[in-house]
Amino acid sequence: MTGKPIVNIDEVPLMDRGNGQKFAAKWGRVSPLVGTTGLGCAVHVVPPGKRAFPFHRHHVADEMFFVLSGSGEYRYGEQTYPLRAGDFVGAPAGGDAHQIINTGAEDLRYLGFSTIGSVDVVDYPDSGKVGVAAGVKNADFKTATYVAMGRIQRADYFDGEDK
Repeated sequence: MTGKPIVNIDEVPLMDRGNGQKFAAKWGRVSPLVGTTGLGCAVHVVPPGKRAFPFHRHHVADEMFFVLSGSGEYRYGEQTYPLRAGDFVGAPAGGDAHQIINTGAEDLRYLGFSTIGSVDVVDYPDSGKVGVAAGVKNADFKTATYVAMGRIQRADYFDGEDK
């Protein structure tokens, strides 16, 4: 926490995220600055033609977004919806996979809110990956006691346990 329960959006430190091809964003966490531990908030600034994150679905955490400026699309399951300033967007835990894409000519700025827990499971339908994290403190995956990202090969519960 910054010492006070208020921070202006202009004071949120933003860092570069992405891979420079399809994914690029300036991103900064608000929650640690104001001391919340059960509700997350992050500022996202996505340049034209980019996405902040791959198409994904959280199985534990709820997410909600609020578009501050710019325009884009919300990919939700098999549907896409236009986005513009003033829109609220929902991504309930265990619902359809989702992704925000900047299809406009200027930066797309939005806030992302999420529930914070110590565990999350995330699947990525476009790539077939699954991410798992446990022991997470204050939504910082660097604190997790277990993190895995990969493609799961299905197996019986007792497979390989005869050793």
